[in-house]
Amino acid sequence: MINTLSRIIRTGILTETYPSPADASPELEGLQKDLRKILGRALCIRHVDAGSCNGCELEIQALNNPYYNLEGIGIKFVASPRHADLLLVTGPVSVNMEEPLKRTLDAVPDPKIVIAVGDCGACGGVFGNNYASRGCVANVIPVHRTITGCPPSPMAILGAIRSAVIGE
Repeated sequence: MINTLSRIIRTGILTETYPSPADASPELEGLQKDLRKILGRALCIRHVDAGSCNGCELEIQALNNPYYNLEGIGIKFVASPRHADLLLVTGPVSVNMEEPLKRTLDAVPDPKIVIAVGDCGACGGVFGNNYASRGCVANVIPVHRTITGCPPSPMAILGAIRSAVIGE
């Protein structure tokens, strides 16, 4: 016990300091203000993994951390497609996910927006069309925006959500 305590005292604090609000990216702040002004209410997103490698899911999950502060600007992920305004689809659509993806889109109330995330969602990626994959999301359901990148950055995802909502 004494060895552990003496090692802690010798080493000191190794954690980084908490970033101040002044350290936030001006690009991120502008994007947040735009979304807050446009929406005026919460934007509800339903995420569907149609067969991805989970790289895009990690970046989407990063949007929920305090740096991007999605909840603070009125964007939240919902479990039911009946409560969603926007459908965020990742990965190439596998044969087994084709029908559930169509049903999920049918359950989203109008007006609905669909965004295909990542190279796999945009063009099929390395998987393409084969016996187990239908390829890109647009081969199965209509898509309003695509985000390229393997995986795309959280800022790219947030920017695509903004452009889809305002209709750019």
